[in-house]
Amino acid sequence: MELPINPIAIPIAAVAALVIGAVWYNPNIGFGNVWMRASGMTEEKMKTGKIGIIFGLALVFSALLAVLLMQFTNHQFGAFGMIGVEPELAKPSFEAFMGDYGNAYRTFKHGALHGGIFGVLGALPIIGTVALFERKSAQYILVNSGYWILTTTVMGAILCGL
Repeated sequence: MELPINPIAIPIAAVAALVIGAVWYNPNIGFGNVWMRASGMTEEKMKTGKIGIIFGLALVFSALLAVLLMQFTNHQFGAFGMIGVEPELAKPSFEAFMGDYGNAYRTFKHGALHGGIFGVLGALPIIGTVALFERKSAQYILVNSGYWILTTTVMGAILCGL
């Protein structure tokens, strides 16, 4: 028995997060200027740091998020959680259950819904709490939370729909 996920979905979802970020935080077409003001970022600061490491780690973090997010978007992982790490040792009833429900709610639309819910109930409170203690503005919270809500929505669609 194989896991209920297309193996290519995780890297595609991780790359999607970077692509969305490139547009979202772009000063010419996205919220880049608003984000820079709200975060205290400057053009000079943007030129510092090792960009390869920054993007490489961002990709790793996005892949980790995709692994977590698929637990929320793909209901079949709950069934796998009930039998443990060795699905081949599962009772015949599990095989029958997966035969009946193994592809239930496996659509882009369903994944987008659960990804969006994850963004609102997961990313927004985390970013909002950190921002409050860092004394950041509502704009900062909205720009960054908006990015993660959109990104988890798209990632959820990819993880559940592929």
